Amino acid sequence: MNAQTLKSRLRDKERQRFFVTYLAGKMIGISVALGGVFAFGPWLFGNVAHAAGLPMDGPTMDNVVNATNTAWTLIAAFLVFFMQAGFMMLEAGFARTREVVNVLVECIVDTCLCALLFWAFGFAFMFGVGNKFIGHEFFFLNGAPATYGATGVGFMAFFLFQFAFADTCSTITSGAMVGRTGFKGDLIYSVGVSGFIYPILGHWVWGPGGLLNSINGGVTIFRDFAGSTVVHTVGGAVALAGAIVLGPRLGRKFKRDGGGLPPGHDLTIASIGGVILWFGWYGFNPGSTLSALDLEGIGRVATNTTLAAAAGGLTAFFWIYRRVGKWDLGISINGFLGGLVGVTAPCYWVNTTGAVIIGAIAGLVVVFGIDFIEWLRIDDPIGAVAVHGFCGIWGTWSIGLFATGQWNDVKGLFWGGGFEQLWIQVWANALVVGVSLVAGFALMYFTKWTKTLRVSEDGELEGIDIHEHGSPAYHPEAAYMGKGV
Repeated sequence: MNAQTLKSRLRDKERQRFFVTYLAGKMIGISVALGGVFAFGPWLFGNVAHAAGLPMDGPTMDNVVNATNTAWTLIAAFLVFFMQAGFMMLEAGFARTREVVNVLVECIVDTCLCALLFWAFGFAFMFGVGNKFIGHEFFFLNGAPATYGATGVGFMAFFLFQFAFADTCSTITSGAMVGRTGFKGDLIYSVGVSGFIYPILGHWVWGPGGLLNSINGGVTIFRDFAGSTVVHTVGGAVALAGAIVLGPRLGRKFKRDGGGLPPGHDLTIASIGGVILWFGWYGFNPGSTLSALDLEGIGRVATNTTLAAAAGGLTAFFWIYRRVGKWDLGISINGFLGGLVGVTAPCYWVNTTGAVIIGAIAGLVVVFGIDFIEWLRIDDPIGAVAVHGFCGIWGTWSIGLFATGQWNDVKGLFWGGGFEQLWIQVWANALVVGVSLVAGFALMYFTKWTKTLRVSEDGELEGIDIHEHGSPAYHPEAAYMGKGV
């Protein structure tokens, strides 16, 4: 619009009348609104019926802190629970095609069982007040307070977080028993692991007044920040017992007999599952702080988790290349998982250099652990014993070597702490390993006595998916006959 046009419109009488009327209406409206405020404002906002209904004080600082920490704990619980998807994909990918449905059903049903068992009595055994060996309150979550103990975290959120840990332990056990375990037997030993072995041994380490949580007059000495012993060592030990009692799969020929570990049928699925587990570990380790306000601690734990996994993966990867001249995918997956397991116990108390060293050594523990299990002629299709059992032991011991003392009073040997912390890490972990093995063998032999532990020879030859579940994982004829299905 040019200046001449604007002047012409301003001289237009009709436009002038419209502008004056519009402006006058606006001014009248504003005046009425202001008049109403001055006339009725004191009565509206000063009246008791209105003023008393408005909170004069905001939420307390404690409430804000507890709510924030509870939200953080729930997010971590969801991440740890999502690890079940990783386990399902990892185990299915490393298994044979005729075992995939069995792996998937076991993981799903174990999760459902664990949830109900942990609700009914597992949580009570583990985190209820009791004696040094077992807790005995909160059965069926009865009598639950608003928050759990001194954590300030909502009780139900804490329960959910701990259930996800319990579910992980049970899943570890199944990894070494793939391909020949009867499903009824799986149900029996899952009840034993989720309902009794894991929560009772967990009480010793994490429960109030637990055997390893109350030595030296109640001062915590044995350390396991996020579960290298409680989750992984226990799961790995019971898995070892199960694999031994079961025996190898039919036709399994070990390396010392001229054979070797059969390759997984789908390393794409296995790789994705492994990375999902890595992702879920960011709930496992940083979530164990139970505090979103521990900014430095959460960042340190997450970083240590990442570095240990990376070091473990590369160490195993290059070591196998040096041995066979091939860039092996499977060992790289188990290598970074070993690094994650190894750093789970010390992740809060070591610096980044310590995390890299712990992860790198864990990568070697995986390689030589798998070799050792193979030499013993124990059939562990997934490498669960080496990754979780052996690396769990190493991770627990590493606190006594690499803890810096910067974030609490824990100092390892390499930081001037002497042998005291190392010694207690070794003997306490050995106690848990021993009890786990005894309980694991008892559970597996009991299940074998019921004649449900292992499928029949005919069933195994037919394929456990068809024999136990009536359906294979893959239906090529369905893809051919049903277009788009």
